[in-house]
Amino acid sequence: MKSSLLTLSVIAGIAAGGTALAASSDKGHKGPVPQGAVSVDGSSTVFPISEAYAEEFQKQTGIRVVVGLSGTGGGFKKFCRGETDVTGASRPIRDVEMKLCKESGVEFIELPVAIDGLANVVHPSNTWAQCMTVAELKKIWEPAAQGKITNWKQVRDSFPDAPLKLFGAGTDSGTYDYYTFAINGKEHESRGDYSATEDDNVTVQGVSTDRNALGFLGLAYYEENKDKLKTVAIKQADGSCVQPTIETAKNASYQPLSRPLFMYVNKKFLNEKEGVQKYADFMMTAKNGTTLVREVGYVPLPDQAFDLGKKKIAARKTGTFFEGGSKVGVKIEDLLSAN
Repeated sequence: MKSSLLTLSVIAGIAAGGTALAASSDKGHKGPVPQGAVSVDGSSTVFPISEAYAEEFQKQTGIRVVVGLSGTGGGFKKFCRGETDVTGASRPIRDVEMKLCKESGVEFIELPVAIDGLANVVHPSNTWAQCMTVAELKKIWEPAAQGKITNWKQVRDSFPDAPLKLFGAGTDSGTYDYYTFAINGKEHESRGDYSATEDDNVTVQGVSTDRNALGFLGLAYYEENKDKLKTVAIKQADGSCVQPTIETAKNASYQPLSRPLFMYVNKKFLNEKEGVQKYADFMMTAKNGTTLVREVGYVPLPDQAFDLGKKKIAARKTGTFFEGGSKVGVKIEDLLSAN
């Protein structure tokens, strides 16, 4: 793969192991983690990757992986309290979360694990919202739209006089943080009068049963439900209309909603638990990362990124690339630098 394909437009800012147990993953696990198990929690967007990794890792090693589902924000709270070994995130760690980790003595290694695009979706019978501008999406989702922009015709004169029903990620979701920053220009700010959920399947259900609905979710959830939904292209700066697809996320032509997805690993547990070290290396093995990520509908990292990830783990390079603010045009190799 050419180096140019490593470039992503990242909008962020915004932010005792080794015991062999029966191989089984525990979705939404509650209660104490079994001795020797690897504990993973975090993002609903990253969850399909976490679950796929857990199942295959257990098959290969016999080490149990307990997978929780708390959302990116909820996952970071647990992780930064030292309650989990690994947490998935659909955005970089925020300053307030880094502070919590520091207060708890939790050092972490930041690992991108996949590339994703956020999709704006409508009902299959929607014939009008084929391509929209970021300005139109902002008009719908910005805080000032609450209680005011309630009809499709208010968005564009040529749109029908029909009620606008909205669905999207809940406020504890990294998808929400990323979408609001990319579309509204400020993370965690949007109208509040929409059907919010931490479970993207709820958005799928809502949009697929309402002809006038609009929602946003991770591309993988659209890929799983493309028979029920239709995507909306985004008009780019050059005037072209680009649909969210695996290829447009990979080559970063779908803007501003292409993004990396992350796993954060607790350095202390990486050092102390054999299972966590094996799990981290498993995630950064090209065969595993490419095959499993593709199977659940996301875009795998470039092949050379996996070796960089292993080097970063071996070097115990802690911290986040995003400290101090947002960065645009980030390269995967920069996120995985061990220097």
